Amino acid sequence: MEDLPCRHAQAIADVTPSARGCEECLKMGSQWVHLRLCRTCGRVGCCDDSPNRHATAHFHATGHPVIEGYDPPEGWGWCYVDEVVFDLGERRTPQLGPIPRFY
Repeated sequence: MEDLPCRHAQAIADVTPSARGCEECLKMGSQWVHLRLCRTCGRVGCCDDSPNRHATAHFHATGHPVIEGYDPPEGWGWCYVDEVVFDLGERRTPQLGPIPRFY
């Protein structure tokens, strides 16, 4: 990522995913549509099309700005602050293993 797509891209960390699904939905027994991975701390949350929107809730609670499309690793990032999508290239995060599907 030579040309930084936003001012937060330089802070993207290589992370270990916190779970094999949305961490909060798994605890609640809830369903999700797609997964998002926080590229600051590795928290796995559900997307805004999911009933609980845990990835966005995590951003609001922590201020961690960049997520990655994570099921399967999709290769794109999103900055909540600058509202830009960008290609992660070779920096996509590998999955821990199979992810349960709920749709």
